[in-house]
Amino acid sequence: MDDGRGTVGVEEEFVLVDPRSGATAAAAPRVLAQLADEPGVMAEFLRFQVETATEVHRSLPQVRADLIRLRHRVAEAAEHVGCVALATGVAPFGRASQVTADPRFRTLAARFPALVGEAGTCACHIHVGVPSRAAGVAVLTRLRPWLGALLAVSANSPYVDGLDSGWASARYPLWSRWPTARPPGEWRDVGDYDAAVEGAIRRGQALDARSVYFYARLSPRHPTVEVRIADVCLDVADAVLLTGLVRGLVVTALAEQRRGAPPPRVPDALAERALRAAARYGLAGPGVDGLTGTPMAHEELVEDLLAYVRPALRAMGDLDDVLAAWCALRSRGGGAERQRALRAESGTPAEFVAHLAAVTRGEDREREAAQ
Repeated sequence: MDDGRGTVGVEEEFVLVDPRSGATAAAAPRVLAQLADEPGVMAEFLRFQVETATEVHRSLPQVRADLIRLRHRVAEAAEHVGCVALATGVAPFGRASQVTADPRFRTLAARFPALVGEAGTCACHIHVGVPSRAAGVAVLTRLRPWLGALLAVSANSPYVDGLDSGWASARYPLWSRWPTARPPGEWRDVGDYDAAVEGAIRRGQALDARSVYFYARLSPRHPTVEVRIADVCLDVADAVLLTGLVRGLVVTALAEQRRGAPPPRVPDALAERALRAAARYGLAGPGVDGLTGTPMAHEELVEDLLAYVRPALRAMGDLDDVLAAWCALRSRGGGAERQRALRAESGTPAEFVAHLAAVTRGEDREREAAQ
């Protein structure tokens, strides 16, 4: 972050499903074998999941290109072994609980057996470079009011076991059952943060720092703040918007920290209420202002977020890309809305899966560009 432009990387998780029934397909080992030359694709907790990770970038166009490339590679490999990859926070037609043959994943499953059947949800994790762990902790505290808006932008998991769950992000209540899945605390310094992580491990709530699942945390492996609240986005354009907003928030928080501005005070109950509203209703529904507790539409909350980070977006050259992506998202609807619309026009699970796979891969954008 030597020039004030935060480096950024994005991780996306996908479900693998049978193209006819929509049931999860434990095909990740075979998909990964097709991608042995691709370091940006890796195994996840359950065998119907794969994860991708972009390289470290400084511009949103670079992020977009990398996301598109990785989605295409995963889609092609999945097709080669007879399944399809979907960008959805929860597999829409049920989940099989086959744990990946990795010692760490097996240990995690043994520690939390009651949660394995509800695992396999898919997120988008955004990493933004920070100059130090101390600066990163200051950022985490300042992110608390905005996590609901980020979840509303990304909410993309309305279906569970073939039925509409009534949630825009059914992933959120499922994932939140893990003991450490909660908002970042109002930590004063690195010592406070490390004590929270070490306490969770000591109490048996996590195996190690990697399995402390705060909604935003210091990455245990990279010099970054890692924002983990979002569902995997249905469309690459939404993922790019989310990336721009997160980076804008981190850079804005760092600027406030350098000026000595005090962080906002956000009670835990308010942070949870804002997140629950975002998960339940998504972008098109009612929300809660994470700063004041005032009821507001989620679209208004995102507009407030954009106003807050606009100077950072302008300074990094991201403003036009973010505003264009936000206009497009408002026009076509969020992931949950689009999934419901696609389900309504699909006669069978196979048709619905085909629609979701096409949007995941970007074939809908390619068709529009060709017209």
